[in-house]
Amino acid sequence: MFIEPMTALSAVEKNKNTFFNNAAPKVDGSSVFRDIFFNAIDEVRRTDQDYSEKEYLFATGQLENPHELTISSTKAQTSVDFLVTLRNRALDTYNELMRMNI
Repeated sequence: MFIEPMTALSAVEKNKNTFFNNAAPKVDGSSVFRDIFFNAIDEVRRTDQDYSEKEYLFATGQLENPHELTISSTKAQTSVDFLVTLRNRALDTYNELMRMNI
């Protein structure tokens, strides 16, 4: 049985070297965050759609391997957890910036 791995967020992979190099980033920080956030939202939509499809197939008896439903459910939950963590970190950062004295 082959378990399909979750796809990497393209914005993270594309900008990975920018964040870990000592050189200053050459892209606007807000566009990088926007790309990562939108890719995370797309990943949640994609995994939820896949889970809904597997759930339907399971309910109608068309799913050959019932483990695929559990795997799909875990992928969907992991992508939602990642999105929520990303949102919480962004809000914490925003609140910290608002508390700074200028």
